[in-house]
Amino acid sequence: MESQQRPDRQEQPIPQPRPEVESLKAYSAPLEGRRGLLRLDFNENTVGPSPRVVEAIQAIPADHYAIYPEYDGLREAVIANLAATGQGLPLSRDQIGLFNGVDAAIHAIFHAYGDRGQTLLTTSPTFGYYTPCAQMQGMAIEAIPYRLPDFAFPLEELGAALARRPRILLICNPNNPTGTRLAPERILELAAAAPGTLVVVDELYEAFTGDSVLPSANFDTTPNLVVLRSLAKTAGLAGLRIGFAIGAAPVIDRIGRVTGPYDINSFAVTAAHAALADQPYTDAFVAEVLRARTWLVQQLQQAGVRHHAAGGNYLLIWPESPAEDVERRLREAGILVRSMAGKPLIDGSLRVSLGTTEQMGRFWAAYADIEALGAAD
Repeated sequence: MESQQRPDRQEQPIPQPRPEVESLKAYSAPLEGRRGLLRLDFNENTVGPSPRVVEAIQAIPADHYAIYPEYDGLREAVIANLAATGQGLPLSRDQIGLFNGVDAAIHAIFHAYGDRGQTLLTTSPTFGYYTPCAQMQGMAIEAIPYRLPDFAFPLEELGAALARRPRILLICNPNNPTGTRLAPERILELAAAAPGTLVVVDELYEAFTGDSVLPSANFDTTPNLVVLRSLAKTAGLAGLRIGFAIGAAPVIDRIGRVTGPYDINSFAVTAAHAALADQPYTDAFVAEVLRARTWLVQQLQQAGVRHHAAGGNYLLIWPESPAEDVERRLREAGILVRSMAGKPLIDGSLRVSLGTTEQMGRFWAAYADIEALGAAD
């Protein structure tokens, strides 16, 4: 029997997405090959969560895997934690939004409030996910550069831009990756001066500086203010994806309308309860990171290495050798850092996340050896 060959199939055109999606460049996030290495590249907790988190997850009965997640009590736990940490402004449960990580909260904010032809106002350089979220909605982006040489916040320039009535103002405070800090009072003044603009404050790294707007915020007088928080950077839950948006109840309601009913899984809910109930563990990790930062900055200063350390659990280093070569050689030594190649104002630098003093000692020994080898070439 003669074999029958399939006739050549004519390639068919794919369905066309919206123009904004067709031209979109996706945000590049870490994916594979990071486990087992010293992770100083994406500002994660480098030691893992509280043992109470692990115990709580292990205690989940197997039959609960088959049940859709329940969120009762989690918003109240967030409020109680804020109160226990000195940020207990009067809040109700409908002022707390729950999200599958702060990335999902950012996406939902743009989905709910951004539209074609409107403007996102932000700073540059800053967290890279803001831009694609704005582009998905067809928004224009006005990114005001930080002021050299010390990456100071461009407050006057941003205030002038607010007069043009952007739809969303997004401030990362302290800023990732420059560590730039803006006093909470200035942020509240910006929100009060621009009632038609949704002012979103990304406070993922606030615990390392204490610059939160929450203790002095009033969502009745500034209902256009939204604050983002996470348990990824401090409590070690990055892999479980849990984030919060805090603001006026009507705004949180609108943001929540564009999310799914069960976006946060049961494991994340259980972990969040346990982490929020063990604040001393988180406080101890933050304190260790701050000790490690002091130690590493001393080494950088003594060695004459150009660096910038202002806020957050990270700092910038400008190596003598090409940054990409140093990044590669560090990875070969089992240490991950993030090259800032191509980013405005900080091209040629490495962003180094901060872990424990022991971990930073390991980084510094490897970095010094690599730079010494580069100088000898």
